[in-house]
Amino acid sequence: MTMPLRIAVLSFAHTHALSYVHALSAMPGIELIATDPDGASAPDDAPRGAALAAELGVAYVETYDEAFAWKPDAVVVAAENSRHRALVERAAAEGVHVLCEKPLATTVEDAVAMRTACDDAGVILMVAYPVRFAPAVRDAIAELRSGRLGRVLGVTGINNGKLPQDRAWFTDPSLAGGGALVDHVVHCADLLDDLLGERAASVRAVSNGILHGQRDLAVETGGLVTLQYPSGVIATIDCSWSWPMSSATWGGLTLQVVAERGTVTVSPFAKGVAGHDAAGETWDPIGADLDALLLEEFVASVRAGRQPQPDAGVGIRTVEIVTAAQASAARAGEVVTL
Repeated sequence: MTMPLRIAVLSFAHTHALSYVHALSAMPGIELIATDPDGASAPDDAPRGAALAAELGVAYVETYDEAFAWKPDAVVVAAENSRHRALVERAAAEGVHVLCEKPLATTVEDAVAMRTACDDAGVILMVAYPVRFAPAVRDAIAELRSGRLGRVLGVTGINNGKLPQDRAWFTDPSLAGGGALVDHVVHCADLLDDLLGERAASVRAVSNGILHGQRDLAVETGGLVTLQYPSGVIATIDCSWSWPMSSATWGGLTLQVVAERGTVTVSPFAKGVAGHDAAGETWDPIGADLDALLLEEFVASVRAGRQPQPDAGVGIRTVEIVTAAQASAARAGEVVTL
């Protein structure tokens, strides 16, 4: 008989933490707890802490110390970006496997240190990039890797969405590390990493705060990033928080790949049922639960003792791209070499 796997969700800061709790609660053989000690000092009024845990139906402890005293086999780190390193290093020191929310860290130095800590401790470090688990994405990448369409020439990536105002830390540079460039570049960068299998050679970016400018935010709300790869592939990523707050959904991600003998467009969040209710427009997505697929791979890897993808190496490379994009945007679009 398989022993139950103990998993602790560390923080409700990231909104994905809620779906992680739902997915893990539905899995057989999982004992689950959560903690969110930083929720009380959050810069917004969104539900956090014990109240949110009760709403989600998950057992709750008050501190990270109590969570680790529970002796989990693995943790899901869903804290504010700047708090990832301390929690991942704590887990490594305790011999606990880690699934860490994206981006892995707010600096390349922190991301590398996190990988080193987990490697030295012999524990898994996986980065939460659920979009790569979308069946449409996997099918598209398999088609491109087959060679039937020839060499990839260029990629247009779009990851737009709403301003994440329900979690105000996303627009606090000390907690998030930046704005739209940090929040939305990394998903497309992860898919490019998987598709192309090579590290970007240079990055150019522009950004501004025109979108939602009336809110006097300290971070960028719109941006466009251009990547050049050693093979000659040029990729662009529109990472803006450009969807209106009245939209029925948060936004969407689309990747269009141009190859020698054809194009492939994948948009994993495009399918759904649109309608209206008393509050206005509604949208019910159709398709796989990507967070659940991500967690299934993480849990299976912990049980099997194998390193899953996306790993810390991907996390580091995507943080490198974001950091270079921020530097380029600060220098009026100057090309930054990696």
